Amino acid sequence: MEELMKTEGSYMQAVITNPNATPGLVMRKVPMPIPAPNQALIKVAAFSLNQGETRTALAATTSYAPGWDFAGIVEKAAGDGSSPIAGAQVFGLVAQGAWAEYVIAPGAQMAEIPEGITYTQAASLPVAGATALTCLEVAGTLLDRRVLITGAAGGVGRLACQLAALAGAKVFAVSRRPDLLQRLQADGVEPAGVFTTLADAKTAGEYDVILDSVGGDTLATALTALARDGVCVNCGNSTRQPTTFNIGSSGWPFHRKRCIWIGRDPGSDYTPILTRLIGLVKQGRLHTSIDLELPWTKVAEAAERLTQQRVNGKIVLKVM
Repeated sequence: MEELMKTEGSYMQAVITNPNATPGLVMRKVPMPIPAPNQALIKVAAFSLNQGETRTALAATTSYAPGWDFAGIVEKAAGDGSSPIAGAQVFGLVAQGAWAEYVIAPGAQMAEIPEGITYTQAASLPVAGATALTCLEVAGTLLDRRVLITGAAGGVGRLACQLAALAGAKVFAVSRRPDLLQRLQADGVEPAGVFTTLADAKTAGEYDVILDSVGGDTLATALTALARDGVCVNCGNSTRQPTTFNIGSSGWPFHRKRCIWIGRDPGSDYTPILTRLIGLVKQGRLHTSIDLELPWTKVAEAAERLTQQRVNGKIVLKVM
């Protein structure tokens, strides 16, 4: 009965979209979420922002609670026993609602945080890390292959460069950020090449794997920069522009093209992926590349920084 009173009829603070107003995100008191039997109730300690959810939230025409990534403590375990137990420190991802004091999530969308890893580190990983790892794995073996990563200064890009390097790839990175080389080296990556545009990268040769998060003309050019039997995996569209390409000039049917967008529909079992990622961080082999930490009351400022591309890597907001 005591546990039920913490949810039913109770309220919490949450970030809510504020359509047609400035700022586009506000803090409001909302009802506590009530978990289903396969969901745990988590007290959120920190969350991170991703481009996709943030841009969508700022453009919202209705009020809702956004947020994909979270890290915190299990307040109430899933009734069916499918989640970590109450008191466990966890991190994970949901389709929306993570920018709040409490969030509900299935056990398959979270993993436990090992000792020595902070909530901030854990909160920076779920969507960006799962996207980077999934995209690289669908591309196949990376050892000694030329792997080009666009948007390499962003949350997905920084992690993808590290994961590709760990897999033995020759890493090439694309970003307009002037200090990208130094930041990648700080992450432990010695790139084979760093370029400001995809057109510049294309002049340096063809690539076995291209991971693109930019979309638009960049994706179109990427398809023409693939080596025979190369793979292009798209995981975003930061330009918000359509991509038009000539099938003949892009080497069809000798290339593979995939599109992976995790944040909008996290329906798979992500526990093994999240466990692998946090394990690499624990071992010191993967850096979380956190550029900025702020209290969650600064969410509007954080969203503006991210959408104006004034963040290198991840921005994390602390709830407690």
